[in-house]
Amino acid sequence: MPVIYHIGIKIYYFFILVISLFNTKAKHWIKGRRDWRDMFPEISDNPKIWFHFASLGEFEQGKPLLQAIRKKYPKKKIVITFFSPSGYVIRKNSPLGDYILYLPVDTHKNAEDFIRIFNPELAIFNKYEYWYFFYKSLNQHEIPIYITSSIFRENQVFFKWYGSFNRKILSYVTHFFVQNKKSGELLESIGLKNFTLSGDTRFDSVLDLAKNKKEFPIIQKFKGAKKLIIAGSTWPEDEKLLANYHFNDDWKLIIAPHEISESKILDLERLFENKSLRYSKLDNGFEFKSNIKIIIIDNIGMLSSLYNYGEIAYIGGGFGAGIHNTLEAAAWGLPVIFGPNYHKFQEAKDLIELKGGYSFQHQPELNAILDKLIHHEDIRLNSGKNAASYVKNNTGATEIIMNAIF
Repeated sequence: MPVIYHIGIKIYYFFILVISLFNTKAKHWIKGRRDWRDMFPEISDNPKIWFHFASLGEFEQGKPLLQAIRKKYPKKKIVITFFSPSGYVIRKNSPLGDYILYLPVDTHKNAEDFIRIFNPELAIFNKYEYWYFFYKSLNQHEIPIYITSSIFRENQVFFKWYGSFNRKILSYVTHFFVQNKKSGELLESIGLKNFTLSGDTRFDSVLDLAKNKKEFPIIQKFKGAKKLIIAGSTWPEDEKLLANYHFNDDWKLIIAPHEISESKILDLERLFENKSLRYSKLDNGFEFKSNIKIIIIDNIGMLSSLYNYGEIAYIGGGFGAGIHNTLEAAAWGLPVIFGPNYHKFQEAKDLIELKGGYSFQHQPELNAILDKLIHHEDIRLNSGKNAASYVKNNTGATEIIMNAIF
């Protein structure tokens, strides 16, 4: 099976290589992994802590743990790897890492060379990403592997009759810190009892963001005495639904799309006709005309703080692979609305149960939810309080993990 896996990895690399000829993200993926050994020719022998994140969302999720380690062990060197360009490109200069790079392609040689170059004393993988050769090499070198904020579902290959190879990868893990009881039960079902129910470090992360808000004078000026709906990480399906809803004169809309390419922003401007402006075209002296009801955020990095200015949050992705981060909005005390594809996300299910979140499947349902929250202030405020309380009541995962590992 390892031979088949190795061949599969090579095929995957070739596939990305072909796509990189006409796809910017794939091009970053390939270019960032070329000659990675030459980027770090002289690394000291001192042991380092290695963090791996799939992408930007996982980095933000694991950031409280990174910060806690930095604070407790300021002299320790930290290595950070990313699988996706969306994580590396945005956080390649983060002060939380001493060495930041793409995770090399998962081969035996790359894994052995990585360990030789960086000499990690332990490895922390956040949430998921199970790489056979890296895990095996870490295990053979007796380097502990910890999975933080891990979560498992019954339909994953680990729990299928044909998943023996994948279960082998899990067997190399020193300890799992799981988000919920169900994940622990699933691990036990395949004979793994080395886990702790710690919860999700994202709660610590989003609460920290809410405590350290950023000010955006242009947004405050745009809002004025009106109320705001913040639509975060939206996709075209989400945006069409929002465009079809009739907002009354007391409400305005800010859209922070998942993708901010020029073609994407142009599509949004056409969708909202003469009612929108790009954020990048505004300055503090700009005077908003009465017809401008929408701002399109055409940059990355503002969204988590934008929720501070809102009354309601719409979270995109619910008509695709899955919804994006609901907790960032909930931490600010906003009721959250999202599409039907939320069942992989425990926090979304919890927010619905607590009446801090609302899901819908089609336009009439969205209209009804927005009407209720817009026209009934008491319901909106209570929903926001429920969302904020949920975040506050579920913090503490970082402390549990720190106490267990260190």
